[in-house]
Amino acid sequence: MKKIALVLLAAAAAGAVLCSAKKQKQVKIGVIQLVEHPALDASYKGFVDGLKEAGYVDGENIKIDYENAQGEQANCVTIAAKLISKRSGLIFAIATPAAQAVANKTSSIPIVVTAVTDPQSAGLVESNAMPGTNVTGTSDLTPVAAQIELLKRLVPSAKKIGLLYCSSEENSKFQIRIAKEACDRNGLSYVDATVSNTNEVQQVVRSLVGKIDAIYAPTDNMIASSMATVALVTTEAKIPVITGEDGMCQSGGLATFGINYYQLGKQTAKMAVEILRDGKKPASMPIEYLETCDFTYNKDVAAALGITVPADLLK
Repeated sequence: MKKIALVLLAAAAAGAVLCSAKKQKQVKIGVIQLVEHPALDASYKGFVDGLKEAGYVDGENIKIDYENAQGEQANCVTIAAKLISKRSGLIFAIATPAAQAVANKTSSIPIVVTAVTDPQSAGLVESNAMPGTNVTGTSDLTPVAAQIELLKRLVPSAKKIGLLYCSSEENSKFQIRIAKEACDRNGLSYVDATVSNTNEVQQVVRSLVGKIDAIYAPTDNMIASSMATVALVTTEAKIPVITGEDGMCQSGGLATFGINYYQLGKQTAKMAVEILRDGKKPASMPIEYLETCDFTYNKDVAAALGITVPADLLK
């Protein structure tokens, strides 16, 4: 009986050690997302699914601590400090302001970012080709020039364009510079229509009515989260809006050549796995990009504006 008891006791002790080891191996992954809108939500879902496909399951060998800043920079700073204090083993930052907030508070915890158009100009890395910091990830740079050409094609009568974006988003300013160059090449004049908070969106869009022929809105988080408000004005005023991504298009824009944010999230998850499993360092992991973009248009908006989409774009 003593031998059996000793065997059972030893087995129980071994089991406890194994359970303890399993708990110790659980990696904390902090997530900071700037704001809720379809593109950023899709990137988070893609990230979680990508981790799961690689064998990293929330509640098992990883613990995901998700936080949303609701579009407030002050919240980003608070959340960043919180995730660092919880000793996250890796932090996933969605959108430029969120990435900047957490990168400004730690230089040791690996950070993977997504929905950041140009990490270098955002001050997150030394260069996109060789980050040199604790930050790496994926860019959501879209084919801005092709989007301006799409605007010209769908609205051939357009002469003057309103460029709608948030003045404090670095990713937006980066895209707008490209858009202006593309407008110049396509013989389009333009006017900046900037906002600093969501309360200004409707007023700014209304101020464009009668002054422009179409609007271009890049992958701007503030505009993306307010696209329903934008559409209330533009659809009634018969103003086509070419957007930077699919979610904005579905929320009231006319059309886009955009990237798939879900796939971008999965691609970022792959990079996270290389850090967690293979021991890679963000400093030597180049920023990655999606190579394909999809044409998307909003059928209801096209009908309301009386715009016919060329057949070759629908193939």
